[in-house]
Amino acid sequence: MSTPALVVHELGKRYGGTPVFSQVSLSVAPGEFVAIVGESGVGKSSLLNCLAALDDWSEGHITHQGVDLGTLDETRRAHWRREHLGFVFQAFHVLPHLDVAQNVGLPLLLLGRPDPARVRQMLDAVGLGGLGARLPAELSGGQLQRVAIARALVHRPGLLLADEPTGNLDPGTATQVMDVLQQQATESGAALVLVTHSRAAAARAQRVLHLTASGLQPALTT
Repeated sequence: MSTPALVVHELGKRYGGTPVFSQVSLSVAPGEFVAIVGESGVGKSSLLNCLAALDDWSEGHITHQGVDLGTLDETRRAHWRREHLGFVFQAFHVLPHLDVAQNVGLPLLLLGRPDPARVRQMLDAVGLGGLGARLPAELSGGQLQRVAIARALVHRPGLLLADEPTGNLDPGTATQVMDVLQQQATESGAALVLVTHSRAAAARAQRVLHLTASGLQPALTT
């Protein structure tokens, strides 16, 4: 078996004295696709933000490729995200004043290795070839989510996190976006963790886990 890309051990988070989640343990291998489901308010997005080192946790450990993220200060966490993490948000978070190619190429620019050929390759891969000069306002919601996927994968991260990436899309567009996300994650060999309410999206995963206040459990299939 390959060495896990991501290891989460007994992770817990509290706001004041109120627990958000606790005793979360998870291991994800390179190239593996894991979906996390659960009721609204149980902390799925908070968990994903912790896995991205965007938020702090109260107990437990998160290790990526042998690096304990809890030992990193904010500057080193930011550098880790730039190098190793791709994040796909439900709200797209594209920059409206940059064109499509500039949005996709931003991670490479921040790493100091701009690569227009790689940007064009990713735009072709997500079905947006020839649209690099357009502004986000000229695109549909499904196209914007494809921009977000291309941006998340352009720098070849080892870990890809997706927070409800189809939540703002109609069913047909959601299917197309999941096709692109899964195909690109598989081709890059990234460990993919998806948080979703969508049964159709979760059904694509190799493993589906249910988050409760007391941890993660295998989800029941029907």
